[in-house]
Amino acid sequence: MKKRNKKELPLEQRDELMRTLKARFEKNMNRHKGLEWAKVQAKLEDNTEKLWMLNEMERTGGEPDVVEHDEKKGQYIFYDCSVESPKGRRSVCYDREGLESRKKHKPENNAIDMAADMGIELLTEEQYRKLQTLGNFDKKTSSWVQTPSDIRELGGALFCDFRYGHVFVYHNGASSYYSARGFRGSLRV
Repeated sequence: MKKRNKKELPLEQRDELMRTLKARFEKNMNRHKGLEWAKVQAKLEDNTEKLWMLNEMERTGGEPDVVEHDEKKGQYIFYDCSVESPKGRRSVCYDREGLESRKKHKPENNAIDMAADMGIELLTEEQYRKLQTLGNFDKKTSSWVQTPSDIRELGGALFCDFRYGHVFVYHNGASSYYSARGFRGSLRV
């Protein structure tokens, strides 16, 4: 009996995910003008591990969609495009160090480890701002973003949200967590 790769979806689940991604792609053409689903689908079918990662984004409420095409590298870039920060990734500290520094009321996980386990990266501030040009996201929630090492070394971490028609970048202690703060990720395929 062939042993299944941990990061490979069963065929039925893979087909369901492809239908979901195709429907989202077609519904939100403003996010990827000039791109064709058939080419995105072919790229996905050639990389089953990336499909597993996209499924993790979907399973945790991220609603991933193509937002960019890197022609030089031949890659499609997916971002979490859920209206609010993904429900399955909220109430987490920024990273393991922040989590371990908490004396009381520790959350179950942290954004950096969760993203690594999923095979994705937290959005950068620049990517978060690009996402906001495609719609209005995080009007009620906020999302951790990649934090520069000099800020992190001092105990801080960055998060963003969209209020009053603008993107705001804030700081907090990396050990903080809130029910309305999660993280958004990106994946190159």
